[in-house]
Amino acid sequence: MADLITKYMGFELKNPIIAASSGLTDNVKSIVGLEKAGVAAIVLKSIFEEQILREIDSLNVNNMYNSFAEVENMVSFYTKEHNINEYIKLIEESKKSVSIPVFASINCFSSSEWTKFAKRAENAGADAVELNMFILPSDPKFTGEDIENIYFDVVKKVKEEIKIPVALKIGTYFSGMANFIQKLSYSGIDALVLFNRFYSPDIDLNTEEITNASIFSNPPENLNNIRWISILSPIVKCDIASSTGIHDGSDIIKNILVGASAVQIASTLYKNSPKQIGLMLEQIENWMKSKKYENLSELKGKLSSKNVKYPILYERSQFMKYFSNHH
Repeated sequence: MADLITKYMGFELKNPIIAASSGLTDNVKSIVGLEKAGVAAIVLKSIFEEQILREIDSLNVNNMYNSFAEVENMVSFYTKEHNINEYIKLIEESKKSVSIPVFASINCFSSSEWTKFAKRAENAGADAVELNMFILPSDPKFTGEDIENIYFDVVKKVKEEIKIPVALKIGTYFSGMANFIQKLSYSGIDALVLFNRFYSPDIDLNTEEITNASIFSNPPENLNNIRWISILSPIVKCDIASSTGIHDGSDIIKNILVGASAVQIASTLYKNSPKQIGLMLEQIENWMKSKKYENLSELKGKLSSKNVKYPILYERSQFMKYFSNHH
């Protein structure tokens, strides 16, 4: 049997599959089921910066959102249903119920007083904290550097509060992404999770209204991860976990080959149930056996940009017939 052990944020995981933050990780019963199905770690459902601020300072949501009624109602409802004490309780009960690492998740966009909550998560027993950050660069008053500095400030303040590992989950909206991510990796974080999958608007042509695009990922979305992880893995100073579009064992293998230490999955669990985890692990083992790999470390980063003959294959942004399989 192939050895699937991998190291991520200082933890020795039994395999590279982590259950991503989602509705499947917001209750102990489901979390226990995910462990039984084979995941190596759990990222709890995110608690939002708005919730923490509301609880800490009794802020009026109107002040945060300039009276956008729909957003106010959403935050007010979510805060009522999922307060800080319930989240702390979820951490504590999860740690008592499973033997795998449990990571708290905080969805944030600033470096305000909420950062002190990270200490409460640590005290409750969280093995690590994952910061889920996304700042859409839509305001012309802010430069790319302005936005990047917010990320550094958040990391600095959270690291000052806690001793447990910190992961940062980010998107792709950065002008000099390789430079920025490399600098992030030197900021003291223990892992980068690439990439976040955000809410995307769509338009219903029948009703002429704005609707939600599909909330589930698809395998082609992971190709962007493969490109960037292959480029970044040789130049960053922390672990990388791949997230988005990972649906089967072959997707996991590809991400490990380009340098990821672990992967995070959610959509495939919704589409196929947690039974998919066992199938994914079997697919990885069968492939490794067919290629005569004995452990996961043998293939990690084998096809990163540092180790392939033509790294330009990852860097080209325009299609070239020379590199096409179709002539």
